[in-house]
Amino acid sequence: MASVKELTTKEHPTWCGGCGDAGILTVLRMALSELALERHNTLLVSGIGCGSKTPHFVKTYGFEGLHGRALPVATGAKLVNPELTVVVVGGDGDGYGIGGNHFLHTMRRNLDITYLVQNNEVYGLTKGQTSPTSPQGFKSPSTPQGALEEPVNPLSLAIIAGATYVARGYAFNIPHLKMLIMNAVKHKGFALIDILQPCPTYNKINTMQWYNERVYKLEDNGYDPADKAAALKKAEEWGDKIPIGLLYRAEKPTYEQGLPQASVPPVKHDISNIDIEPLLARMM
Repeated sequence: MASVKELTTKEHPTWCGGCGDAGILTVLRMALSELALERHNTLLVSGIGCGSKTPHFVKTYGFEGLHGRALPVATGAKLVNPELTVVVVGGDGDGYGIGGNHFLHTMRRNLDITYLVQNNEVYGLTKGQTSPTSPQGFKSPSTPQGALEEPVNPLSLAIIAGATYVARGYAFNIPHLKMLIMNAVKHKGFALIDILQPCPTYNKINTMQWYNERVYKLEDNGYDPADKAAALKKAEEWGDKIPIGLLYRAEKPTYEQGLPQASVPPVKHDISNIDIEPLLARMM
């Protein structure tokens, strides 16, 4: 088992003070350590954004891809090597905006991937424009008169689209978020954790104090995550009270289990007798 120290790289984040990304990074390292995962069989994938730098700060394999394209990369990695533990990390703009189409189809396929979305309801890296989860009326450089659209509800979308582990976490409730991440990684199927977090620089509404006054844990009220109708109802709850915890869980076959080549995954194929020189010559 790798310790948290052993999972920590020499590179340090340059996030703003009070950013929820720091809390999520800390919890992720703790969860990976306690899960006793082999580092060479663990892959972190991200897109573009403040929090998408996370793979740089965790000593596992990592891949920082294009904006909104983290899930296709994760899908490819998982299909080639189903034994990999694949965790995707990215922001709400990256995942629910430009990556929204990939988000939808990865969920309906139920790939065995864990997706951690750092949801601060704003585009932080590009100076505070509205994101898909910004509340209606939110004023920003891109919407000085206030956002016209209603925000995306990723939880209800995930439940309807076929995700089999749907949860909401809070970046500054460390023990609770660690439990959610560990259970998501152990779950066989697509796991989404929408993680609420403040952006102290560009979102002056959804602050740490704002969240602290509103979030409550579902498990403290005898909630049953197997009840799909109840999960959809909880997914719509937002305002004076905001539920965090596991909203919905189901068991069904994963996408990779149904592939005909699953018995011998591509990563284990013998390619020692394949000559790629002709292919390289054509491309030079």
